[in-house]
Amino acid sequence: MIVGDRKPFEEIKESLAGYRKVLVLGCGTCVSVCMAGGEKEVELLASQLRMSSKLDGNEMEVGEETLVRQCDREYIEPIIEKAREYDAVLSMACGAGVQLVADVLAPLPVVPALNTRFIGVAEGEGVWVERCRACGNCVVGLYAGVCPIARCPKSILNGPCGGSSGGRCETDPDRECAWALILDRLTKQGKLDSILGVAPPKDFSAQDNPGKRVNEAYVKPETAEAHK
Repeated sequence: MIVGDRKPFEEIKESLAGYRKVLVLGCGTCVSVCMAGGEKEVELLASQLRMSSKLDGNEMEVGEETLVRQCDREYIEPIIEKAREYDAVLSMACGAGVQLVADVLAPLPVVPALNTRFIGVAEGEGVWVERCRACGNCVVGLYAGVCPIARCPKSILNGPCGGSSGGRCETDPDRECAWALILDRLTKQGKLDSILGVAPPKDFSAQDNPGKRVNEAYVKPETAEAHK
């Protein structure tokens, strides 16, 4: 799940300066789960914008819409005509969603309302933690299901470091040491010998920037050449 946080309200207001009609566009998938950009968050932000603009004496017309997800063109296309009735779109999606909406609705201005944080999981109620950096060459299978790239602040492949103490990370005593977790889990699996050697440097060559993945089974023949 992609985790995001809403930008400060004053920053959002400043980014919308000069626009009279704004569509607040929510995303019903990842950022909805982390309570940053779903339907309820759209309603709240839209209400804040209306009240604030009225108090400022520069009343803004604010519309609301929440898509299933903004990172898929088929969900954006049905609201194209509605979106073009506005001066700008305020996207409450992750960075990927914001950019696709901007592509589909171009040249209509699309402004982000969130800061994209990381790919993570729900650790508890209202708590999300990073678990993946999308590095393109997953090594989790070598480390008992614990990613040292994402979960160790130093991204150490040969650990633990000298700062680890009592199963805690030296960067934050409230943070579990990823390598303590790795060693404990491998011990319980009877596979501690698997990391006795020195791991080679991480291969980041698979992390193509910007990344692209094409599944040939789903590509239509008439568009195949364009994807090569």
